[in-house]
Amino acid sequence: MKRLLTCFAILALPLWMSAQQSLTGGQQIVSPQINPDNSVTFRFKAPKAVVVQVTGDFLDPVPMQTQYGTFDMPGVADLKEGENGVWEYTSKPLASELYNYNFIVDGLSVKDPNNAYVQRDIANLMNYFIIGGGKADNYMVQDVPHGTVSRVWYHSDIVGKDRRMAVYTPAGYEEGKGKYPVLYLLHGMGGDEEAWLCTGRTAQILDNLIAQGKAKPMIVVMTNGTTQHQSAPGESAEGMYKPYNCADMDGAFEFHFKDVIKYVDSHYRTIAKSSSRAVAGLSMGGFHTIHISAYMPGTFDYIGAFSAAIFAKEGSTSPVYQDFEGQLAKQFASKPHYYIYIGKTDFLYQNNVEFRNLLDSKGYKYTYIESEGGHIWRNWRDYLADFSQKLFK
Repeated sequence: MKRLLTCFAILALPLWMSAQQSLTGGQQIVSPQINPDNSVTFRFKAPKAVVVQVTGDFLDPVPMQTQYGTFDMPGVADLKEGENGVWEYTSKPLASELYNYNFIVDGLSVKDPNNAYVQRDIANLMNYFIIGGGKADNYMVQDVPHGTVSRVWYHSDIVGKDRRMAVYTPAGYEEGKGKYPVLYLLHGMGGDEEAWLCTGRTAQILDNLIAQGKAKPMIVVMTNGTTQHQSAPGESAEGMYKPYNCADMDGAFEFHFKDVIKYVDSHYRTIAKSSSRAVAGLSMGGFHTIHISAYMPGTFDYIGAFSAAIFAKEGSTSPVYQDFEGQLAKQFASKPHYYIYIGKTDFLYQNNVEFRNLLDSKGYKYTYIESEGGHIWRNWRDYLADFSQKLFK
């Protein structure tokens, strides 16, 4: 027996050593380091590197023309090599915000090996840090009562498959018996049901605003707006496909949305009436928001279009997009609380101007909020924080 135990210990040694590498390995460097003046110091150890840079949205943006329009791309700054091959760069003092960044080492984009905090946006992985002391405090986990996030599966007869969504229930939901209003929150092109949780910080924002008494306790439903997939990558029998920037704007998602509402109202303690339902989304999700709410008039009293694409493709045959102006007339007859948010440099800005001109020509009432910046998560987190405080009053 003693000999058997000795053999087992020898066989287990490589596994133990591997585990210890995870615990003790890696560079023992502080990066990013948030300084007392809210400047941030980045460090990267690369003794043999020729050029080390950092890129992120904490730097001044660089406009870039793409097939979709002009986007503000993150700036780039050079690190300076110091002792022992440790490269370093210190930013200017930064405002309170959540910031993303990566390093570029001799032309290759790499993550910060000293920062375990990573967000995924479609197929892009980015390190992040948060400067507190302002609005970004709402993006942090605070010492307040916390809600619960569940990943749930529902069946859509219309799409003909099981699909997954994420559902936030506010603190106290599990212990209580009360009913709650619902916000349906939709992601942009290429995203999935994880986008608003991971990059949008929805759970933190709602936890903090509800605890402060600034937002009503509510259920938040975050769907997967790409109907050709069941769920986020790697979370279904489809396997571990690479996320890609696909658009789902053919009417299928909007047409199936009644299955989502039916499931939520039958599985959660909801207040199942229009005055207790809101729908909002960013970019493609804003497009879905506009057309879902117009196609299903009287279903939602609160609509939030965040940096939204607006008009369906010419020649679209989906019943969802037919007689858009007639749908709007029915929708606005019930006087919904309609909010349009857009950044001044957003590539969809003119699209939103045309939509507002249409609404103005019909005398439809809405609230318009214009911000700095473009088609970026920094704006969408702000829009969610603002919109959620206006709901169900």
